[in-house]
Amino acid sequence: MNDASAPDSLPALAAVDWQDVRADLDRDGVALTAPLLTSDQCAQLTATFDDDALFRSTVVMQRYGFGRGTYRYYADPAAHPVLRELRERLYPPLAEIANEWARRLDGPAFPATLAELHDRCAAAGQHRPTPLVLRYGPGDYACMHQDVYGDLVFPLQATLMLERPGEDFTGGENVFVEQRPRSQSRAIVVRPGLGQALVFPVQHRPAQGRRGWRRHPMRHGTSAVETGRRTTLGIIFHNAR
Repeated sequence: MNDASAPDSLPALAAVDWQDVRADLDRDGVALTAPLLTSDQCAQLTATFDDDALFRSTVVMQRYGFGRGTYRYYADPAAHPVLRELRERLYPPLAEIANEWARRLDGPAFPATLAELHDRCAAAGQHRPTPLVLRYGPGDYACMHQDVYGDLVFPLQATLMLERPGEDFTGGENVFVEQRPRSQSRAIVVRPGLGQALVFPVQHRPAQGRRGWRRHPMRHGTSAVETGRRTTLGIIFHNAR
């Protein structure tokens, strides 16, 4: 829980218009916030990549055919104050959107707090935390994928840009592909700025069809970095098996 008497380390988060986020997700399948992190906070999170003690697992992507680059899962996301606060404060408004999606698609509802979600994950045998930091250098990229991790899936996730596009790196755009039933797939390219959060579906989003709501599967990846170094923070809310 956050201490109400403590200074707010993420004041921009309180200013997010979640109705705008919801509208963007409904229209485009992805939503981009204003910067939530300061440049100093981005630098602090970027620096965690090199601290082996903070991570439970490291994945070199080319070993598994995932693309090229490296990502690391935090052993205890609560150990970093900014990451802990981001997860705890992003979850409730996203849970409201997730529950609206669940009503449209006749799916299960989600609890109001992250702690309650993790209790459900534990009951489903999903105990390992999933927030991660990703690093790409020249020529690195991520293949199109979904971050599922188990039977219990919270339907929304966020990626925060920790370095300056056009200055620290070039290329490396966020790429999404939406599969539309009986139609061609749609590609979406997004270029977040420093500290901005990109919110998007883990598996699918609801879309209005002629016969009601239907699921549009979505996958995400990263185009090849051309120059420099690209580091991002990935916030997935459900735990992994």
